[in-house]
Amino acid sequence: MTETATVGGGCFWCVEAAFEELSGVEDVTSGYAGGHAEDPTYREVCSGNTGHAEVVQIEYDEDVLSYDDVLEVFFTIHDPTQLNRQGPDVGSQYRSIVLPHDEQQREIAEAYVEALDEEGGYDDEVVTEIQPLSTFYRAEEKHQNYFAKNPNDAYCSMHATPKIDKVREKFEQKAQA
Repeated sequence: MTETATVGGGCFWCVEAAFEELSGVEDVTSGYAGGHAEDPTYREVCSGNTGHAEVVQIEYDEDVLSYDDVLEVFFTIHDPTQLNRQGPDVGSQYRSIVLPHDEQQREIAEAYVEALDEEGGYDDEVVTEIQPLSTFYRAEEKHQNYFAKNPNDAYCSMHATPKIDKVREKFEQKAQA
C-alpha cells in the first residue's frame, strides 16, 4: 500500500535526491508547504515572505519502508538543530519541518523528535517544526528530479552528493540495488 510523507530539511533538490536512493520509494516530488500564500512560486518562496518551506513529498510502499524509516533517513541527511537554515541556505524556507498527513504520523514524528532530544545525539536541541500538512504545492517542473537532470551542478555536488552517500552507507539494506 502506498503512503505519503512530507518533510523539509533545506534545499529540496538535495532531500529529493537522497530519498530517490531508497527501495520502496515510488515517487519524490519537490514543492512548498507550511506557509500562508496560495500557489507560491520558487521566487516567492525564496523571498521568505510566503511562510512556506521547501519540502519533498515522498510516496512509498509501506510494505518496504515504514514512516519511522522515512523519519530516520530524514533526520540522518540534515541537521535538525539548525533554525531556519541548512548549510549555506538561510531563511525560514529552509527550516527543518515534518508535515504529518494524519494524527498517527503526527504522534510518530513527535515521539521521534522527543527520542532524538533524549538520546542527546546532537549538541543542540532539535528545532524541527511539526505542523499538520494543509496544502502541498508542487514546485515548478525544472525543480523536479533536479539532481538527476543536473548531476554536475556545483551546488548539488557539494550538498546533495554527501546526502546520497550517507543514505547509501547508513541505509545500505534499504538502498536501491
